[in-house]
Amino acid sequence: MRFQHILKSLPLSLVGIVSIVLAEEKPNIVIILTDDQGYADVSYNPASPSEVRTPHIDALAYSSIICTQGYTSGHVCSTTRAGLMTGRYQQRFGIYTAGEGGSGVPLDEVFIPQRLKRAGYVSGALGKWHLGLTEEYHAMNRGFDEFYGFMGRGAHPYFDHSDMNHPIYRGFQAINEEGYLTTRITEEAVDFINRHKEERFFLYVAYNAVHSPPEAPEKDIRNVTGDETRDTLMAMIKHLDMGVGEIVNSLKKHDIFDNTLLIFLTDNGGSGAMHANNAPLRGFKQMDYEGGIHVPFIVSWPAQLKGGKKCDVPLWSIDLFATALDASGLPMPIDRPLDGKSILPALKGETTKLHDELYWSSAGTKGKWAIRSDNWKLVAEKNRIELYDLEGDLSETTNLAAKHPEVVSELKEKYNTWLDEMADPVSNQGKRWNPVADTPAEKMTKEKKKPAR
Repeated sequence: MRFQHILKSLPLSLVGIVSIVLAEEKPNIVIILTDDQGYADVSYNPASPSEVRTPHIDALAYSSIICTQGYTSGHVCSTTRAGLMTGRYQQRFGIYTAGEGGSGVPLDEVFIPQRLKRAGYVSGALGKWHLGLTEEYHAMNRGFDEFYGFMGRGAHPYFDHSDMNHPIYRGFQAINEEGYLTTRITEEAVDFINRHKEERFFLYVAYNAVHSPPEAPEKDIRNVTGDETRDTLMAMIKHLDMGVGEIVNSLKKHDIFDNTLLIFLTDNGGSGAMHANNAPLRGFKQMDYEGGIHVPFIVSWPAQLKGGKKCDVPLWSIDLFATALDASGLPMPIDRPLDGKSILPALKGETTKLHDELYWSSAGTKGKWAIRSDNWKLVAEKNRIELYDLEGDLSETTNLAAKHPEVVSELKEKYNTWLDEMADPVSNQGKRWNPVADTPAEKMTKEKKKPAR
């Protein structure tokens, strides 16, 4: 199955023939998903501050394609993961908030590894799951062959894994694990690659780094900013960066890096609570400004994609489902709407547009939603609606809503039409913000009506 090592020993007259065979070989697929990493907390970003050092992520970025307009479908952890795994707006099946996604994606939704099995892939999920708390929602009941990580909660301690109410699992077995969790996830990733190097594999590496709590080995925490949380975050990023380097080196060691589709991104914008830096973007995690949804996004596949360049086409995490199917030669599903599209044509320069619009909605009493259409971006929270032209104002500093009411009206209509097609939230909150439902008395009534989960 593996041909890369042969190329080095062949006469030039045969290299082209073998390269054609290699191009037709189904790739391994690796998705590295980091957690709450700031847009400027990768040092390949020109806006990155001096304390940020990510040499291994930078090396990957410079040899790959940097997606400058890479988004996530949610501004919090589990919503993005639900959309990524299904290739569908997570709102189609009632997931609008972290609590809804963390409680479990409906079991009739099909995840990436379930599709890839048809092409002979072995699949592993590592790290943070956050797509269901109980066994029926376990990764190995959603198509993965192996699992190491934790199922519940957005956060997990990095050193203390003794809480058996929220344990680390190997497969279905809760284990009393030791070690710094970022390092352990990396070790498991390298082990998976070592064991499956002769097979087609899909590896989903979902680091919980750099989500709170701020914890890192003491020896790596340096007083470089005068901000204790920020200094700890830098040490956490150091270990995350080393992990990415070890995964890449493992693929190269086994001569399978060139024919591996490797995608690196984070699950939402950097967290203000962790003192992340999202420059030059406005806002943080839990916001629909660019700082909450516009993320570091890198794609590598040397056998098919020329690296060392940028892609400026807007694309997002929901697209990874269709991209995996496209790369592996599988047909797109026709049994349900698929909202994501393969990003490969954009990365190859064959198209300059994948989506007419991108939508975000967290529904309910928070009243947060947004829509991007070409370079226009409408951002709303309750009664506040703002319009930005991202082409000249990526930092969203100048609200143009009053100047372009016709654009506001058009985008509001598109958003409302889209939202009408989405399912009601599984938590029974309203899809749209209702000022009446935001009163204390109404909140108490709603809490009493909520079903136990």
